[in-house]
Amino acid sequence: MTQDNSVLIVSDRPQIAALLCRAVENVVACRCIEPREALPATLPLVAVVDVSGDPRLAATWIARFHGFRIASLQLTNQAPATRGRAAVATRTLPADAPRTTVLATLFALVDTWQAARRSAVAAPVRKVRDIAERARAAVGLVAGAFQAAGTGRPLSAEEIDTGTELILEAVSDSGIRTWLDVIQSHDQQLYQHSLSVAGYAAAFGAGLRLARADQKRLARAALLHDVGKAKIPLAILNKPGCLTDEEMAVMRTHPVVGADLLAAQGGFDEATLGVVRYHHEMLDGSGYPDGLKGAAIPDLVRLVTICDIHSALTERRPYRDPLPHAEAYALMQGMLPRLDADLLGAFRRVVLQGVLDDAVA
Repeated sequence: MTQDNSVLIVSDRPQIAALLCRAVENVVACRCIEPREALPATLPLVAVVDVSGDPRLAATWIARFHGFRIASLQLTNQAPATRGRAAVATRTLPADAPRTTVLATLFALVDTWQAARRSAVAAPVRKVRDIAERARAAVGLVAGAFQAAGTGRPLSAEEIDTGTELILEAVSDSGIRTWLDVIQSHDQQLYQHSLSVAGYAAAFGAGLRLARADQKRLARAALLHDVGKAKIPLAILNKPGCLTDEEMAVMRTHPVVGADLLAAQGGFDEATLGVVRYHHEMLDGSGYPDGLKGAAIPDLVRLVTICDIHSALTERRPYRDPLPHAEAYALMQGMLPRLDADLLGAFRRVVLQGVLDDAVA
């Protein structure tokens, strides 16, 4: 059923109902039916129940409107058809109340529910606008951090914390899908990737029910994981094709460069430094820069690595289109046992399942 911006009068007093309907039509569309008729396929915004001859039938109509979340005005000389919480959307007046009183009460209901309807329609737009504003602020903070790293200036820990909080709040309020949709509009791929990985990390930490401090540590480390790329030449960083062996060797320096940069500055904990240095390590020892294996790779690193790989696979790059999330996840399953199998399964359950358009079954 659809709903329009109208009033429906259900009445066993056809002459009175017709007069009321004509008065209402001066302001908003109105139609009348008898109590034994079916509810119209197009639902009204507000209903008037004027069924004095059969209180049980009146109660049935009130309950029906409540079921469809339709506000109602009951005209009755008996006890109201409903009480308690259900009566929140119902007003009652005596059946013989003056028509001016009935109209004033009815139009007040119409105004209230029209405003509620407009608010409900506008809420998603406002939410996306709010997320977009947070994303712009986060992009500015990330850009500042990378520019500082690239020029040898210290990163602002306060700004990094602010950016992390923006991401945590945005993902908590609207989910990872909305966050990803918003940040895709930003042209700078390096910043977009960092914000994407941090968003996945925020959703992952929340889904795992980590303590708030741990969620922040995870998202903050994810936001900084590629900071070493600020020192990689743009010709390599933005190359539209495959890198040569020499270029790949330069690219693979970014974890050590980033970790050394943050360590030299000070103010970043060992867990964050570990994520920045080790996010390309693999459980079987095939990763870089140190070829760590198994238990030598911290859990925080394992979490960010999964977010990093999935983000990279599903992002548009100059040399390829983005992969669907299901296909990306299948490729990551093929990387086992290089990745943590338990955490990869948890990533599917708490981040992908039921969240993204092509969520993994």
